[in-house]
Amino acid sequence: MASSDRRIDLDWVRILAFGVLIFFHVGMYYVTWGWHVKSPFASHTIEPLMMLSSPWRLSLLFFVSGCATAFLHAKSAAGFVRSRTRRLLIPLVFGIWVIVPPQSWAQVTEAVGYHGGYLHFMGLYATGYGGFCRDGCLLIPTWNHLWFVAYLWCYTMVAALAWWLVPRRHIDRLGAAVANCLRGPWLIVLPVAGLAAIRIALVARFPDTHALVDDWYLHAEYFSVFALGLLLARETSVWDEIRRQRWTALALALVAYVVVTTYFAHYVDIEPPEWLRQAQRVFYALDAWCAIVAALGFARQWNPADSRARRYLTAAIFPFYIVHQTAIVLLAHFMKPLALRPAIEAPLLVAATVAICLASFEIVRRVGWMRPLFGLAPKATQPVGTPASSEYRALLADRQTP
Repeated sequence: MASSDRRIDLDWVRILAFGVLIFFHVGMYYVTWGWHVKSPFASHTIEPLMMLSSPWRLSLLFFVSGCATAFLHAKSAAGFVRSRTRRLLIPLVFGIWVIVPPQSWAQVTEAVGYHGGYLHFMGLYATGYGGFCRDGCLLIPTWNHLWFVAYLWCYTMVAALAWWLVPRRHIDRLGAAVANCLRGPWLIVLPVAGLAAIRIALVARFPDTHALVDDWYLHAEYFSVFALGLLLARETSVWDEIRRQRWTALALALVAYVVVTTYFAHYVDIEPPEWLRQAQRVFYALDAWCAIVAALGFARQWNPADSRARRYLTAAIFPFYIVHQTAIVLLAHFMKPLALRPAIEAPLLVAATVAICLASFEIVRRVGWMRPLFGLAPKATQPVGTPASSEYRALLADRQTP
């Protein structure tokens, strides 16, 4: 049985998943993993905490994006490609040339001792200067965290091509067949088997690059969950199954998390046996999929009513995403001379980043020409004599979903 009603629960999952990114990217400043700028206090301390979301947060976003893509296409197939291209590629191009360069400037200032002014740096950025090198060279121009937008546009175009080539009834039948296969324990077993096979076969051969053209492991994983979300978006039977298995999925995700974090904590400087490495990859896939099922299942059980908060945050979350990492990088860079301890500095970074994102959104949503640059729909003109009812305002808010 299929449903096409707006899924408020998925809106909240998407909002919270993007919200996790702020905390995760602040955390990237304090761990030993490579990032654009690093704290002098960077250590292994919070890496187990970071692993709570690492296996699943982006896969969850691509799954929900697949669902949203299916709903958007069902609502308006005629201008689908044009609409999605405008809403994704305009912010991507704007981001590459305006939002992201300050991150690269801060990175080369700290990593390679660049002392030129920002305008001089932009001249180098625009010409693809390749001399910023230390343990590898920085490739510019770059999209940094906006790689997600580029990947989402590509996957959306593949979906649009499939809808154009294949009769809709066949795609609907495929979705129903997939939903029928994911009953009982198969809801966990089959996707985990697929994600584990992808990880075992590809992760060592194709480490993630976010460069689009050579990122075959991430494409295999992210497009798979995107396509799964697209096929299952309107299949109510599988959503009921997800809701029923939420506690089982949560328990399995936590067990897998303990296994994976224990593995990485133990095998930091020593090579693990090959069988154990492959087993860890299976548990990583188990963690990823079960966390997704748990998040979706608890949101489905919650089944929240619509609210002004949901409508506001649905519109705000994409501009937040565009701005947040640049805010974090620049705040961390300029706060570094204060030498604050992480326990004080990290909450300040989170609070200041949220404040900057909110201020940016409040400005952008009020300025007509800025709205498309941040993925917002043009301002809708209220017909003369139409009362500004709550239903009308809700309709306008729902049009902002990128």
